Amino acid sequence: MIQTEAVTFPDHVHGYPQVAFGGYVAGLLARRSGAETVRVDFRRAVPVDTPLALTAGDPGHTALVDTEGTLLAQATPATLDLTPPPVPSWSVAGAATEAALTSPKRPVTDCFGCGVECAPGNGLRLFPWAVPDSQLMAAAWTPDPRLADETGHLPPEIIWSALDCPGGIAAWVHQGMAKGAVTAALTATQLRPAPVGADYIAHAWPIHHEGRKHTVGVALSTRDGDLCAVAEALWVAPRA
Repeated sequence: MIQTEAVTFPDHVHGYPQVAFGGYVAGLLARRSGAETVRVDFRRAVPVDTPLALTAGDPGHTALVDTEGTLLAQATPATLDLTPPPVPSWSVAGAATEAALTSPKRPVTDCFGCGVECAPGNGLRLFPWAVPDSQLMAAAWTPDPRLADETGHLPPEIIWSALDCPGGIAAWVHQGMAKGAVTAALTATQLRPAPVGADYIAHAWPIHHEGRKHTVGVALSTRDGDLCAVAEALWVAPRA
């Protein structure tokens, strides 16, 4: 039996203007899926401030469709064979974040994940940048308490959001990915709860790229280096 619920993503939860933030969308689908590891594939841009429908049929499978029934994104149970590189220290991650905030190369946006123009609580304000002498991107992150759910933990929508931008920036910096790229698929698993009020380290690394397709890994860890969540993402650059 297919179950359906109405979903509308608020305007501030966007990456590109008028497009819902991929990590947040994927996290919502993953939460509804209930599977331990989930792959979310994006078929079309997901709009903000627009009534959509989230459908759930077979166990672990969820989909997001518009009012005409057009498939926008779908989640399926998956496996993830990924060994992250060692987690950078808090000081190294902090230095990378400081570099992100001062780099003239980094675009200034209101992206829900990495936008410096987001007000606290209206975005993650997670600012990754390159770790010198490595292939890593890293960020030191202390989530705003308003990002927590009713249990005081970061919900899947926020965890998956934190696994989005670092990978795209890794592909941009280390693989030469063209600007304007989008998250085409995100496969992730959460390993432990993530209480708000704690400090976290996000780090990302390039895995492979061919043509316009860029595969990257992303992890979210505690300040002490314990993994909270890990993901593999496929980013696709725009056609020339």
